[in-house]
Amino acid sequence: MAAPRPSFLYLLIGFVSWPIVRFLYRVRWHDRGNVPRSGGAVLASNHVSNFDPWPLSLGIFPGRFLHYMAKQELFRPPLGWVLRSCGCFPVDRANPGRDALATPIRLCREGGVVVMFPEGTRRAKGMRKTREAQPHSGAARIALRAGVPLVPVAVAGTDRLARLGPLAVAYGRPLELDDLAALPRREAAEVATERLMAAIAELEQSLGAPAG
Repeated sequence: MAAPRPSFLYLLIGFVSWPIVRFLYRVRWHDRGNVPRSGGAVLASNHVSNFDPWPLSLGIFPGRFLHYMAKQELFRPPLGWVLRSCGCFPVDRANPGRDALATPIRLCREGGVVVMFPEGTRRAKGMRKTREAQPHSGAARIALRAGVPLVPVAVAGTDRLARLGPLAVAYGRPLELDDLAALPRREAAEVATERLMAAIAELEQSLGAPAG
């Protein structure tokens, strides 16, 4: 089955955004070759700002079409059409479960790339926070069930966009997961998530960003 292809809107936004991110924010992309050039994959990143997907996606644009989860309340016309055109798919965060993973698993099996933020929420959200950033196993579960590489990613600088400070993105090597095949699904996902968060923290340190 052919991998999902980017829409005209996705490509337009990418081509318009690339010079802004590259030159205005002086972004540095590290080890982009660690992201598979073809086939399905899960990219799992730290989550500093709502703008994290921007430099993360453009680092491997236009070679790979990235897909993101978004809460289903956003998928009302006309925003829903825009989100779908940009590769987003809805998820019911109030009722997470197996159904929430069905779409990303399918996309990965079809050769698509799904981006996940294992912490589930941004680390800094102002004075009041209702949800703390804690690692979730969704990214690992998708990669394991779809049989695709799990690639750690770290983003730095997106919490300082107003200062026009430099941005940085580091793409890590796909994690070794073959040794988890004999474990029960839940245990395998937990072990993979531990490896993932350790790899993301190491990448953050390489960028000079505070981990956790």
